[in-house]
Amino acid sequence: MSVLLYAENNNGKFKKSSFEAASYAAALAKLMNTAVYAVSIGEVAEDELEKLSRYGVSKVLKVGGEQLKSFVNQAYAAVIAEAAKSVDAGAVVLTATFSGKALAPRVAVKLNAGYVDGAISLPPSATDFTIRKGAFSGKAFADVTLNSAIKVIAIVPNSYKLTEEPLPCTIEAFAPVLKESDFRTMVKEIVRAADKVSLLEAEIVVSGGRGLKGPENWGMVEELAGLLGAATACSKPVSDAHWRPHSEHVGQTGIAVSPNLYIAIGISGAIQHLAGVSSSKTIVVINKDPEAPFFKAADYGIVGDAFEVVPRLIEAVKEFKAAHA
Repeated sequence: MSVLLYAENNNGKFKKSSFEAASYAAALAKLMNTAVYAVSIGEVAEDELEKLSRYGVSKVLKVGGEQLKSFVNQAYAAVIAEAAKSVDAGAVVLTATFSGKALAPRVAVKLNAGYVDGAISLPPSATDFTIRKGAFSGKAFADVTLNSAIKVIAIVPNSYKLTEEPLPCTIEAFAPVLKESDFRTMVKEIVRAADKVSLLEAEIVVSGGRGLKGPENWGMVEELAGLLGAATACSKPVSDAHWRPHSEHVGQTGIAVSPNLYIAIGISGAIQHLAGVSSSKTIVVINKDPEAPFFKAADYGIVGDAFEVVPRLIEAVKEFKAAHA
């Protein structure tokens, strides 16, 4: 029996969240007294695959092919399930990204496995397979116990720390037999915003709300984000008003993020927005209304006009970077 990791890549490069998932899988394997294997799908160079060995992976199953160059939900799920069977996996670990959330339930069905999505903890032991996850849009936690022979776990990005445990690692070609029906839906083209930090992967997010008064005032949000190496985001009313693209909408009906730092500028903090950011490790709120609900959820709050506070914050960051260049 083993633990299988699905190592998600982006244009042939592993995301930080994939290494977090590898660290989680390695810790889980210790509890289960077994080894971690990984399956990688798509065109990934060997030196990139070898990076997984830093985080406790002892074998990588490499799956290629023209049809699998781009993400195909049904086919990728079939590959992961076949890989799990080939290594007698007792647990399969994925990251709860867009693709991971789509894959995990399909993999669970194919393996007749128990499934936890949005996991944020390890089980206490191999005999007590209870895993904590967020519930009710981040307002509570649920402890889920898996009693099935095989477990499928999708962990939240930034919820588990990177832990390096270098091991010798072998890389093997893996060629599962896939059905024609696995390719019923195909991705023809993917257009990426190459100059932007991915919102789901970002460790820092700078977000704006209606308090910025209009799209013409977003320059300072983007400047601050650029200085911090952060992604930009917004509240639902902002995207609904077409001030910012819907791809930046964070909240219950938008994207759920879990960065190390979330900076909210001119956002009141309605419960729908809080549901999408409650997993952030540190929340900083800038709002001129001292009664704004967001302050109750904030780790740090600044009561003040964003048009005065943010420019001063930008200058402070510039001065700090210049002094530490």
